[in-house]
Amino acid sequence: MTNTATTAKPNSNSAAPAPAENSALASTQGVTTIADTVVQKVAGLATREITGVHALGGGAVRAFNALRERIPGATASAGQGVSVEVGERQAAVDLQIVVEYGVAIADLAKSVRRNVIGAVEQMTGLEVVEVNINVSDVHIPGDDDADEHTESGRVQ
Repeated sequence: MTNTATTAKPNSNSAAPAPAENSALASTQGVTTIADTVVQKVAGLATREITGVHALGGGAVRAFNALRERIPGATASAGQGVSVEVGERQAAVDLQIVVEYGVAIADLAKSVRRNVIGAVEQMTGLEVVEVNINVSDVHIPGDDDADEHTESGRVQ
């Protein structure tokens, strides 16, 4: 009785490893890197586009930016209230927002998340793995008017 051995064919999955860079940011012609500040600004602007978001940032950040706006030629930071972690292919975003009174916060958060993910992924090519939203305050209409009256003082 003869023993017939079959020769093993090489596994087609082990022929050549797939390129590690499966990203729109890397090719055979070079690699594109995205700075944290770029993702931060894109996420901040995308958040501000949503109706019901009054402002970004906590109380101290907003107070500092209110002072900055009074300086001629200075502008508020587009990345205020936004922190990000950016890797080679992915990004994570943390937002601190103030919402308008009367807005359904769960619906607002869903809209903000969808808009931020869409904007960051479209503009940068990075996959957004999470968008965490911290609602730090509720803006009540008329609060700004009260602040203006107290800032002018009693004596005119």
